[in-house]
Amino acid sequence: MAVEQGYGDFSIRWHERMLRERIATDAAVEVTRRCPQHCVHCYNNLPAGDLQAARGELTREEHYRILDEMAEAGCLWLLYTGGEPFVRSDFLDIYTYAKNKGFLITLFTNGTLITPEIADYLAEWRPFSIEVTLYGRTKETYEKVTGVAGSYERCLRGIQLLMERRLPLALKTVAVSINRHEIGEMKKLADELGVRFKFDAMMNPRIDCSQGPLDVRIEPGEVVKMDLEDPKRVAEWKRFAAKFNGPPRTPEDANQAYDCGGGVSGFAIDPEGRLSLCVLSRRDTYDLRRGSFREGWAHLGRGVRCRTITRVTKCTHCGIRAMCGMCPANAELENGDADAPVDFLCQVAHLRARTMDIAVPPHGECEYCEGVANRPELAAYAEHRGEQLADMEA
Repeated sequence: MAVEQGYGDFSIRWHERMLRERIATDAAVEVTRRCPQHCVHCYNNLPAGDLQAARGELTREEHYRILDEMAEAGCLWLLYTGGEPFVRSDFLDIYTYAKNKGFLITLFTNGTLITPEIADYLAEWRPFSIEVTLYGRTKETYEKVTGVAGSYERCLRGIQLLMERRLPLALKTVAVSINRHEIGEMKKLADELGVRFKFDAMMNPRIDCSQGPLDVRIEPGEVVKMDLEDPKRVAEWKRFAAKFNGPPRTPEDANQAYDCGGGVSGFAIDPEGRLSLCVLSRRDTYDLRRGSFREGWAHLGRGVRCRTITRVTKCTHCGIRAMCGMCPANAELENGDADAPVDFLCQVAHLRARTMDIAVPPHGECEYCEGVANRPELAAYAEHRGEQLADMEA
């Protein structure tokens, strides 16, 4: 973790305390679900003028109280997300309070509501990082995703304002069928600006389990082709696989439902103050309006995190599960069943392994250990990319 750099004995003591007391260190706080855009892929957005949603959100004072309790419990890293955080007129008040408590803050925003005044304020009260989502490199594509005329220019203006103030900016996008052809141009823009760029094509249904966002999800083979187009991305996947692949659990804890960081080091808080393992997990929450953060954190550890699987599936002992992202939250959103394998994720993981020459240990009856994983068009594409990479290395 970044906190380890330059803090000497403090860092060691802090980590010892974290391990001893099981402190929650990483928070994702959704300050609102409201957003001025209507993105076709979004899993968690409501109209900016939704008064019912606004009335249900935590008040500024409730945010202050929860931040006090999070800081006292040892939380350090704080992500503010939405919806669009800057929809709230009091967001900078909440943000400043968190800064004064010592949190290291990352902001997720679409950039369209950034004004010179907001950019100046952020320059004075600098966040740890700001990530702006860019939905296309052309106005036509961008606004086909967002559904809002003029949003492309407002996004570029927000990026410009942040860049002018030398704020710690990164660009990112979600790769969908509408903008897939412009990913390279978006990356080129980030390179020209001298900022980091990343994309992700792993789509989720909405948090109410409606499947609308999946209408623009890219096919598994296309997802992997996008990986193979970037040698650095391939190298990162191989490093990731070498570090994290293998049986995700020991035989003693094979029946545990969760093997992520949710409820161990991380957590999420939704706009109404419900504490959960992550922003996708809505299975079991704790109402922070009715109790303290400490009580909620204990609830996650004693209850939610200890949930066991209902049955053994091909995911239980899968050695490439880390490349897949399969978890109870994903399964619940897509299948309505926390233990049911998500077919899309399974296909992507096996195709990645097949095309990147990553071993897949046997893990029970799995149709993708053969079949789809050996699709000839991807095998040929991977061979071609392998030759290109070999030429580059030579």
